[in-house]
Amino acid sequence: MPELSILGSLAPYHIITYGTLLGSSVFQSFIGGPVAFKALPRAQFSSLQSAIFPIYFSLETVLPVLLAWTYPAAKSLTGISSQSGFSGVFAEHNRLDVLAPIATTFAIHFANLTYIGPQTTNIMKLRKHQETRDGKKSYDSAPHSPEMQKLNRKFGIMHSVSASLNLVALAATVWYGVVLAERLQ
Repeated sequence: MPELSILGSLAPYHIITYGTLLGSSVFQSFIGGPVAFKALPRAQFSSLQSAIFPIYFSLETVLPVLLAWTYPAAKSLTGISSQSGFSGVFAEHNRLDVLAPIATTFAIHFANLTYIGPQTTNIMKLRKHQETRDGKKSYDSAPHSPEMQKLNRKFGIMHSVSASLNLVALAATVWYGVVLAERLQ
């Protein structure tokens, strides 16, 4: 049976936070998003993603901060041998293996939350208005009006940037998981 005194340390909260960050990222990127895209008509998929993404990117922005806040100190035979929390994350010897992946994940999801996501949603709204003017869906086969072509190109760029950055954040999260696993040995 686990010793309950561990609940007074940062370690279990750090592991739970890391698991939530990795799990939500993997789920949204490889399960929830792709399954919804295949299962739902395009309009409903867009509505679903428009509702999910602000929550998802908010969660993915807060979790790296919680990860840094709950960073546990390393222990040695003589007691605690490093700093915990933010000071441990920012310690010089942790800048590459701890700060870099956590900061990368935070920065990418913050950018998706505050700029890329809202811009993409705005382009989707503009495309919807253009569909009404053109009498044709943005994803219907060509030809499209010059305005719709421009909006489709902008949407494609923003969507690609968001998806690519999300994969970089996932890679940084996995990288940190490897660093964390080294501490558990």
